Amino acid sequence: MPEHATEPHDGRRPSGSVVEVGTLAPSDGTEPRPRTGALQALMARRDEPDAGTVRVVDTAEQRVRHPSDVVNLVLCAIGVAVVMFMTVFAHGTTAGVTQDVQSFSQLLARILIFPVAVLEGLVTLAIPTAVLIELGIRRLGRQVVEAIAAAAVGLLLGVVFVLAVEQWGSPELVRGLSVYSRGEWRLTVPGYVVAIAGLLTAAGTRTRRRSVAWSWNLLLVAIGIVLITGQVSLPGILVTLLLGRMAGLLVRYASGVRSDRAYGPDLVAGVRRAGFAPATLVRVRDVTDDERAHAVDDPVTEVDAAGHVTSEVQVGVLRGSDATTAGDRSGVLDGRDGRDTASDPAAVALARSGEGDNRVYAMVDEDGVRRDVVVLDGDRQVVGFLTRLWRSLRLRGLEGRTAISLRAAGERTALLAYAARAAGVRAPRLLGVAESADSIMLVHEHAGGAVSLRDLPADRLTDAVLGEAWRQIQVAHSAGLAHRALTSDVVLVRRALEDAEPQVWLTGWEQGDIASSELARRMDLSQMVALLALRVGARRAVESAVSVLPEEDIGAIGPLLQSVALPRSTRDELRQNKELLKELRAVLVERLPEADVEPQRITRFGARTVIMLTLTIVAVSVIVTTINFEEVTAAVAEANPWWAVGSFLLGILTWIGAALTFVAFSSTRLPMWRATLTQAAGSFVALATPAGIGPAALNLRMLTKRGVATPVAVATVALVQVSQFIVTIVILVVLSVFTGDGGLVQLPSTTVLLAIGGVALAVLATLLVPAVRTWVLAKIRPTIQQVWPRLSDMLSQPGRLAVGLGGNVIMTLGYVLAFDAALAAFGQELSLVDVAVIYLVGNAAGAAVPTPGGLGAIEAALTLGLTTAGVPVALATSATLLFRVATYWARIPFGWVAMRYLQKKGDL
Repeated sequence: MPEHATEPHDGRRPSGSVVEVGTLAPSDGTEPRPRTGALQALMARRDEPDAGTVRVVDTAEQRVRHPSDVVNLVLCAIGVAVVMFMTVFAHGTTAGVTQDVQSFSQLLARILIFPVAVLEGLVTLAIPTAVLIELGIRRLGRQVVEAIAAAAVGLLLGVVFVLAVEQWGSPELVRGLSVYSRGEWRLTVPGYVVAIAGLLTAAGTRTRRRSVAWSWNLLLVAIGIVLITGQVSLPGILVTLLLGRMAGLLVRYASGVRSDRAYGPDLVAGVRRAGFAPATLVRVRDVTDDERAHAVDDPVTEVDAAGHVTSEVQVGVLRGSDATTAGDRSGVLDGRDGRDTASDPAAVALARSGEGDNRVYAMVDEDGVRRDVVVLDGDRQVVGFLTRLWRSLRLRGLEGRTAISLRAAGERTALLAYAARAAGVRAPRLLGVAESADSIMLVHEHAGGAVSLRDLPADRLTDAVLGEAWRQIQVAHSAGLAHRALTSDVVLVRRALEDAEPQVWLTGWEQGDIASSELARRMDLSQMVALLALRVGARRAVESAVSVLPEEDIGAIGPLLQSVALPRSTRDELRQNKELLKELRAVLVERLPEADVEPQRITRFGARTVIMLTLTIVAVSVIVTTINFEEVTAAVAEANPWWAVGSFLLGILTWIGAALTFVAFSSTRLPMWRATLTQAAGSFVALATPAGIGPAALNLRMLTKRGVATPVAVATVALVQVSQFIVTIVILVVLSVFTGDGGLVQLPSTTVLLAIGGVALAVLATLLVPAVRTWVLAKIRPTIQQVWPRLSDMLSQPGRLAVGLGGNVIMTLGYVLAFDAALAAFGQELSLVDVAVIYLVGNAAGAAVPTPGGLGAIEAALTLGLTTAGVPVALATSATLLFRVATYWARIPFGWVAMRYLQKKGDL
């Protein structure tokens, strides 16, 4: 598309185009005009030629917060935790080494007394003085204040750490951080060294400050000497340095650091280094209406041919000083036809793509040609690297290689742009690449007249446009390319004449793959069909794909129609239409009845897995650190092994009870043997799922495998769980009535009273508090609606209902009696109702905490219940562990065998 420069009234051609950028540009309403932050590049006419002068419209960020500082801060905190952990668990080794070198260190201290004294003086005075003087000479007053603040924060961190270790640290930790001096062990974490490390971190990097580099070297030498001479322990000095780094990084991130990005002269120098002679560079942003009023505050910077800033004024001032320019809306401000503004939809879409990590500039060179400049900043690459790393760890085969350095990111972006163009994909041509300051500039051909799908009116999404979008994807895939991030901002449609074929452009290839996998290409197809469905509906999107793609590609779309496989912007749009993916699957099955649309497992783990793993680690740590193993060992040595065997056999009985209930409530005939094996397999699945979830999932799987409709299968499983809850309550009531000493004469035990009080409070809250009542009804109403059809069917068959309830009784009593047998193994005896209450409450607590099999929560709740009932702590812990071994751990091998058998038979 030809570009035009504005000619002044006296006939002289200025060196740069006069363009308007943003919301002050007039619009006739016929074309979408997204807004940008830099609203205008007002290039006022001059009486003298200004050859070589470049006008830059941008607001430079003087200070930025580096995400790398946060990453390093977290790593330092983890480092402190690791050092403390190793100090405790490697205490024996460190104590032995310390004892061996004690005499040597005393001798060395006498020899090096003078060098050590000199180094201590240098560290105390010379390091902070030299660094602060250099910062003062460079007129970096703010950084002087930051360095002093970091030293103060470091000193405070050191003091707080020492007090915390003395107050709450274990003897092993205190001993590991201490040194033997003057006949006693002294906790040594030098607070002044923490302050110096914080000061040096906040003062800048070693490569940019000569005094900082020498100071770090001197500090490390001094630390090595005092470590060898035994004045500080190795764990203590490691913690000291890490705390100092934490203090400096914290201040750096809170205050921000001076930006090393390419702005103004550096930006112009980079573009010139790429082989272009810019006349104007205008920052392109997508902003909201609230920012329109601030348009006149954007600065216009003039950079001469030598790379020096010659002037800087605000847009509003420049507009007011040139009434002719401001008034000539038809020619000057819009570049005659309005097409060369940086606010055109293609430029704004480019700024929005890539999740906003890159800067985009609209460039007009001295010949009046319009191009786009994409700027990659070094400090932003850490965010992109961490995002891609997380997705590559979480997802299977959906992420390519990650690049953390600026140069690697720039080279990868350029390589993908060249590859897409060479493959025949309609994409903006990459014209040049250059590096300046901590940024890389990529100069692209401007997709003039193109509009992104986000901004394109719905009536312009014709079948021809949809078909062309699919053909562009086909061209890329045929060359082995995969895009991986198809969003509404990377798919552009060129506005053409009525009788012309539409042109679809694919931009934003930086996250793509060259030698892509089949999974990556299938992901592209799923992303495209979801993207088009958001604009034209599920049916029309699938029909457009069917008209272009072969059947095997259409069949591969369904399993990847998952939100996790879609880019973030598409997921955000899907939140407004949560049923769209289901509609797409339904249309795919309608078009291809043999197509498999069951979601494919593409995640290695999710948030639930992370939470479960974390809670499991915490639970195991708490159990291991709180159990007195000597007392437990003594109790186990005196335990009755026959009661332990009885506890295990009673636990096996629960499989039979659960199988009876499952068979009775099932809508289809199930073999009792297979149903029992399914319950046994649930014991194996419980190793990786929260309590109660594994058996229910296997029951549902078995029913669906035997041809039961999914809604009926779900209702059956829900009925089994509801019946278990009801039977549990009934058993508690029956036991309290028939095993007590007469409730009318003597009060029940404390355990029973606590359980009754808790139930009473829950009922009162449900009845009296509207918010609680609403929440409870919202939770139970779907279950009741789901269970009622099966329950009404079971009420018409009292025999099967009785068998099902009897199975629940067997299962619940099996667990209660197994728990009672574990108590009896250690010579302890409680009333059966107390044992039942303790078990049922503990099991409920385990189900509430999403750890595998309720690990940790059940042990803690059962032990607490037993100690509350009067059982000694050691015996309560031993009985709980025996019960868990008999009913959880010992059953896992049997569950694995049952799982393998049922899988071979096709029941699971």
